[in-house]
Amino acid sequence: MSKDTALLVIDLQKAMFEEAEPLHAADDLIDRINLLLVKARESRIPVIYVQHNEDEGAPLHTNTPGWEFHPAITPTAEDLIIQKYKPDSFFETNLQQELEAKGIKKLILSGLQTDCCIDATCRRAVELGYDVTVVQDAHSTFGQGSRTAEQIIEQYNDAFGAIAELQETSAIDFS
Repeated sequence: MSKDTALLVIDLQKAMFEEAEPLHAADDLIDRINLLLVKARESRIPVIYVQHNEDEGAPLHTNTPGWEFHPAITPTAEDLIIQKYKPDSFFETNLQQELEAKGIKKLILSGLQTDCCIDATCRRAVELGYDVTVVQDAHSTFGQGSRTAEQIIEQYNDAFGAIAELQETSAIDFS
C-alpha cells in the first residue's frame, strides 16, 4: 500500500465492550486492531479514529465513561479523531475533507459494529470513490435473535467482498 492510504478505527469505545451480550471475540479484535495500529504507525500511514456520539442516557453519550475509547486502543497525539452521530462515518462529519487534505484514496476499515457502522461507512466510502479494504477479522458485532455474531460477520464479509477488498489482519501491509 502507498502513502495515499489511511487506517480507520471505528467506534472502539468502552460501552461497546460492556454490553449485556458480549461482543464477539472482543480480545481477539483488540489484539488485531493493535497489530494494525503498529503496522500503520511503523509505515507512517495516517490513523483515523471515529467516535460515535449518542444522546443523554445512551451508552455512548458524549463525554461519559462509556463514550471514551477502549483503554487498550487509544489514539496518539498524531492520530485524527472524527466525531460522528450516525452509523456512516462520513455523514455530517469532516472525514471526507480530512481525507482529501491528506491525499487519501485508500481506506482500511476496522472496528465496530459489523452490521451497522462498518457496513454504512464501507458503502459510503465506495460510493465516494475510495478504494476500500475491510479487514475481515478486525471488525465485530453482537448476536441478534437467532443469528450468532459469527453468522452476521460472515454474511457481511460476503457482502463487503462484492464492493470492497477483503483481507485478514496478517495480510495487511502498509509499506
